[in-house]
Amino acid sequence: MALLLPPLSGLLFGLGLVVSGMADPAKVLNFLDVAGTWDPSLAFVMGGAVIVATIGFRLALRQPHPWVAPRFHMPTARQIDARVIVGPAIFGIGWGLSGICPGPALTSLTLGAPGVLVFVPAMFAGMALARWLAGRSHPSTAQGTDALKTRP
Repeated sequence: MALLLPPLSGLLFGLGLVVSGMADPAKVLNFLDVAGTWDPSLAFVMGGAVIVATIGFRLALRQPHPWVAPRFHMPTARQIDARVIVGPAIFGIGWGLSGICPGPALTSLTLGAPGVLVFVPAMFAGMALARWLAGRSHPSTAQGTDALKTRP
């Protein structure tokens, strides 16, 4: 069961991206273009996702542990520093320029969407660069150990 949940979750997520239109960069760019050809339909997708996630997290965190893991891994960082501001800013600028973010990019690979074949390798190169830079300044971050906490 533990081996099936990640691919099934990814499949469900990808299907949701395709059905909602978020895998289409033009639809995303029209959503972000509030002064031009604004398409508000993705706001309903995001609102629905927030509602489902809120309910899901509330139900899941009432459990003593996840279905297929011995414990929850929750972020413990509470400080807002340059990394918390600069990283999302770079992500947002890239998303606004291309209309593609990582999840829809991977979904679009299966659809053969143009531009994604350039975006995905660049995304992985950026992720590797970010991990390398983080490892230089915070060695434990590169190993992924500082942001995890065991929930009782």
